[in-house]
Order: sequence, then structure tokens, then C-alpha cells
Amino acid sequence: MAMSVKVVEILSSEELRRTVTRLASQIVERTRDLSQLVLLGIYTRGVLLAELLARQIETLEGVSVEVGALDITFYRDDLDQIGLRTPAKTNIPFDLTGKTVVLVDDVIFKGRTIRAALNAVNEYGRPEVIRLAVLVDRGHREVPIHPDFIGKQLPTAKEEIVKVYLQDWDGKDAVELIGD
Repeated sequence: MAMSVKVVEILSSEELRRTVTRLASQIVERTRDLSQLVLLGIYTRGVLLAELLARQIETLEGVSVEVGALDITFYRDDLDQIGLRTPAKTNIPFDLTGKTVVLVDDVIFKGRTIRAALNAVNEYGRPEVIRLAVLVDRGHREVPIHPDFIGKQLPTAKEEIVKVYLQDWDGKDAVELIGD
């Protein structure tokens, strides 16, 4: 008996663009000094989202925001469950001390990726404040972490999959929910 997989589009290309614009506006509103703002994207799609947010902030405010890329592979506590991964290269060419750091990821689920990212950030300085921006919050936290900026709140079943597609990586912009 074949299982049928159901795919539901959650955000279209246009809706994703609007969501990124709204997230950028919220980050600007909550940041006292934009010259101290840095965005740290978590590999892979978090890095692309951070770059999109930085471009949008520059469009909105005329301020160039530094963007870094964070690989959290060696900070994870669940490597035995997620399998082998080839680490990407963390690229943070600036000191985080005293900065307003916004961690950026595509989807927050259990919270373990963000916990690992917080540990990784400590190796690059002591930010004044660390905030979290996610495109999709799907719930099911296992650690007490809550995003400051949420593009889309999406209640899901644990076995469902939220898939984010970004033009620069996937050739299209969309968010889909995949389940039975």
C-alpha cells in the first residue's frame, strides 16, 4: 500500500517576501542603535535569510548591517540522532562584543539548534544582547527558547516537515508543510 504525501504551500514567493520585509521592520523597531546591529545566520538557510534581512534593512533605513554565518555542528547535543554532517565554515569577520546580535534561522522546532548557536556565539565575543529571528515557528520546544521575531507561527504535528525554499539556494522562494 503506497503512502501519499500531502504538500501544502504555507508561504508563496510573494508572501515570503512580505514576511521578510515585516521581520526586517520589527528588527529595526527593536534595535536602539542600528550601527551596533549584526545578523548571524545559522547554516544553511538562516545565512541566506540573514542576507535578505540585511538588504531589506538597508532598503528601509539606508544602514548597512554586517552579516555573519554560524555553523553549530560541534555545539549540538544531538549529533547521535541527526547523523553525520559536514560542517560549514563559520564566518564572523567582526567582534561581537557590545553588539546587538540577531541570530537568524529558517525554522525553529525543538530549540536545540538555537541552544547550540548560543554556545557558539560565546566564542566570538560578548554581545550586549542576543535576539532570535525565525521565518517559521512550528512549536514542540524541548528547551526554553522563544524567538523575538517570528515570520509565521505554524502549529504542526511532530512528524510533519516544514520545508523552506530560498531562491539563492533552491531556485525558488516558498515554505511548504509536508505530511501524510
